[in-house]
Amino acid sequence: MQGNLSIERMCQIGTVSRAGFYRSLKEKTPIEEDMEVRSAVQTIVLEHRRRYGYRRVTAELRRRGMVVNHKRVARIMREDNLLAMQPRAFLVTSDSDHKLEVYLNIARRMNLTGVNQLWVADITYIRLEREFVYLAVILDGYSRKVVGWALERSLGAALPLAALEEAIQQRQPAAGLVHHSDRGVQYASGQYVRILNQRQIIPSMSRPGNPYDNAHCETFFKTLKREEIYATSYRDLEHLRANIEEFIEQYYNRCRLHSALGYRTPEEFESIVPTETLSLGATMRFFRHEKIYRSDVDGKPTEADFPDHRLDESSVGYSSAGWSPPEPASASPTVNYSLKTEAV
Repeated sequence: MQGNLSIERMCQIGTVSRAGFYRSLKEKTPIEEDMEVRSAVQTIVLEHRRRYGYRRVTAELRRRGMVVNHKRVARIMREDNLLAMQPRAFLVTSDSDHKLEVYLNIARRMNLTGVNQLWVADITYIRLEREFVYLAVILDGYSRKVVGWALERSLGAALPLAALEEAIQQRQPAAGLVHHSDRGVQYASGQYVRILNQRQIIPSMSRPGNPYDNAHCETFFKTLKREEIYATSYRDLEHLRANIEEFIEQYYNRCRLHSALGYRTPEEFESIVPTETLSLGATMRFFRHEKIYRSDVDGKPTEADFPDHRLDESSVGYSSAGWSPPEPASASPTVNYSLKTEAV
């Protein structure tokens, strides 16, 4: 009956305000519509075991064809006591006080264009009724998908090694992949680095005391503990292992919407990556400095005196010290790796 007339034009012709029109429309809207929205919200929250907040619930409603404002969803969840569980305090488990070799932070300079260009790894603890156990994971930095994980009672080097071997077996990455972790003794151990070198994987490590360098893993652990660990009581290690396997393999990688991926699941996001971007490789950024580059008469940069260490990194403990902007030896174009460089 509206035809081609807009609501605004109809109100002008009928000499009524738009606010009055919507108020009248709301009074005539059947109560079934509100009940339908509430039912859908409750269904989504229960399906995801109260892991979703109002933003993800709103995104899921829209994926199901219901256009609902996020404020309305938040109000319904608050009124029906369906708010998501809140996180607890996070404790540090990394032991970086060692004399082993550490590596340059390459990950923070990378612009990713596809999967298997950057893996990020980390370890966290999980408290059971009578003991602590430890979980090591490896995520793809582009799709946020968990590609390898291991759960054990010991915090030794065998724990992250098991996760690394699973990731390599599943993904079969090409040479030039960057593996980023913190400076923990497990990731700096000779056995772990030897496997990376055998597979031509480039090691990268975070700056000391900077959790933002490994934010993907920190975010995953927050999600895991808030949405699974703190919501369940576990009988023993095997019970925990079965639940974590289900959460990672069936829920996190395949069902859970990620805001950083445009509210897609990791597997869905990987499936829509254009095939041409997979062969481009990641690019790397380096920062110029006036003490390194000086413009000559023709406006071309000339090399000045080299500083003792990188401008944005500490020179202490790095295996490949040097000056910026040249590439680290492990990312040199002379090696047949997929990394490309660009100066900004």
